[in-house]
Amino acid sequence: MLDLSIIIVNWNTKDLLADCIHSLQETIQDLHYDIWVVDNASSDGSVAMLRQRFPAVNVIENENNDGFARANNLAMARCKGRYMLLFNSDALATSGSVQALIRLAEMKPRAAIVGAHLVNADGTFQASYTHFPNLWQEFLILTGLGRRFNGYWYPSHAAEEDAGPVAVDYVEGACLLVRRSAYAQVGGLDEGYFMYAEEVDWCYAMQAQGWQVWYEPAARVIHLGGGSSRNRRTAREADLYRSRVRFFRKHYGALAANTLKGLILSTITIKLAVHGLLQAASHGKRGRPVVGVREIGDL
Repeated sequence: MLDLSIIIVNWNTKDLLADCIHSLQETIQDLHYDIWVVDNASSDGSVAMLRQRFPAVNVIENENNDGFARANNLAMARCKGRYMLLFNSDALATSGSVQALIRLAEMKPRAAIVGAHLVNADGTFQASYTHFPNLWQEFLILTGLGRRFNGYWYPSHAAEEDAGPVAVDYVEGACLLVRRSAYAQVGGLDEGYFMYAEEVDWCYAMQAQGWQVWYEPAARVIHLGGGSSRNRRTAREADLYRSRVRFFRKHYGALAANTLKGLILSTITIKLAVHGLLQAASHGKRGRPVVGVREIGDL
């Protein structure tokens, strides 16, 4: 059996995808692995680039963009690795990072998922592992108070450069090492999530079945961020809100989900007013686009 199958979901990130695959090939040593790319109906020539530059990569071409969860599930159902690495197309592996993830998984037989130490392009810490969501945490995120008083990485834990591996609630989805036996027991990602919160849901489901989730600070991965969603800011925001409400409804019940819906709608209303005034007063120089209530649809 292969040691590792690496799965990358792509949507119109041709150049980032090429850099991503190159980083994996350059930094992974002493592992028997293969790479799978699931392309969600890109229009930028991504598949042609893969055929030309990376002919050994397994490519699954989807006719539509059906989301992150479904794309990963397609590849997980076909690949054969003892471990599977879900890796963002806008991420870059560094020397020894993938090996560190597998090394920890080998040491922790109940580890279903192992996450990496994510950093920005300039090397600064990026949100990597977090407590499961709750209403107070969501309030602090929506209002911006969490970052103001706790740090820009909120709701993630802060950088702990010298800390060793630690069992956590969930790790960020840019880089997830998954044990095949845990996947076989629990199943894949919930395809009801189009984008965002699917990794939170998966970590929750794994732990409900007695597995663990670990964070490995020695596995340093550069995450550039927003590769497939830079041109859809308000749509991305709407996806995020819908996913968070879905998680609350699924795991915490209708009352918690409806309370979160109220918080989201109230916050959106205030943001629309504030940014609308800023744009009007500055002739468009200040303020930013804000997702509207209609764009969110039925939460």
